[in-house]
Amino acid sequence: MKLTLSSSPHMRADRDTSQVMRMVLYAMVPGVICQSYFFGWGVFIQIAIATIAALVVEASILAIRNKPVARNLSDYSAVLTACLLAVSLPPALPWWMTVIGVIFAIGIVKQLYGGLGYNLFNPAMVAYVVLLISFPAAMTQWIPPAPLHAVTLTFSDMLHLIFTGYTPSGLSLEQGLQAVDGVSSATPLDHLKTGLTQASTYNELLTSQVYEGGPFVSSGTGWAWVSVSYLIGGLFLLKTRIISWHIPVSLIVSIAFCATVLHLINQDIYGSALFHLLNGSVLFGAFFIATDPVSASTTAKGRIIFGAMIGFWIIIIRNFGGYPDAVAFAVIIMNMAVPLIDYYTQPRTYGHKGK
Repeated sequence: MKLTLSSSPHMRADRDTSQVMRMVLYAMVPGVICQSYFFGWGVFIQIAIATIAALVVEASILAIRNKPVARNLSDYSAVLTACLLAVSLPPALPWWMTVIGVIFAIGIVKQLYGGLGYNLFNPAMVAYVVLLISFPAAMTQWIPPAPLHAVTLTFSDMLHLIFTGYTPSGLSLEQGLQAVDGVSSATPLDHLKTGLTQASTYNELLTSQVYEGGPFVSSGTGWAWVSVSYLIGGLFLLKTRIISWHIPVSLIVSIAFCATVLHLINQDIYGSALFHLLNGSVLFGAFFIATDPVSASTTAKGRIIFGAMIGFWIIIIRNFGGYPDAVAFAVIIMNMAVPLIDYYTQPRTYGHKGK
């Protein structure tokens, strides 16, 4: 009898890797549609650019390594990585920056470590951090949500803006980013962090137009709906047992607890739990990023610790660090701790007594 060992991800359900990857892509559909509604055609364009770049980079490296190209591309892992990165990027980000991010995600973080199942870090989040550190201005230039648009950008406008920096009518990127008040729009997290440095209080900042169209108190216009849409996709992943509840639930509970404690300490400078959950990429990160079966913890107890610590670091970095949305940084920090977490949370071997 021959025993075959393989690297993670290991799935209990009778599904192969390509089926799992496709189902995660299907779960992203509600969030992508909602995101494109509020932030325009750039979301789809970025997904197309990232996907094409990911397939080209993956195929090139596989050919260099003398690995079967068609078989490896058909597992959809490169496509999923590209989509996860693309929806995290500003819709009007120049195309070459997106390509650089994909090259780093696929070529360095994934293939340099041996391919699918061997990467230590989440490829999409490492690429996002690299782009954020390398091009901080471009990575914070988000188009204002649809209700706050000063001008409506068509598909052609966005296509030209991404590839040339100007629309066919000559509108620049800075002009396209302006909200209805003529001021460049900021994300709710950017707006809060900037406002607090200017001696404004949390409650005063919530009166801004950035929060006027949110469906919940303290939720930014458009951003809360996008978060809820990705939550729906995340629940689909739980329902189909593509992911387990341990990481997303512990992450969300951790954020709610830490944010509430700080908010109770000082309500003038620390946002509420609802603010942190519905603004930024927390819910997207909880279900689609942190649950990566390769770079996350592999034990049940370990996943709970892994998710809870990601939530803790998100609140710490958002409130005391220099970056408004800390999901990528928190995930990478905890990716480094996975071997230690798994070592101390291994279940007791059947037939052996605990220490």
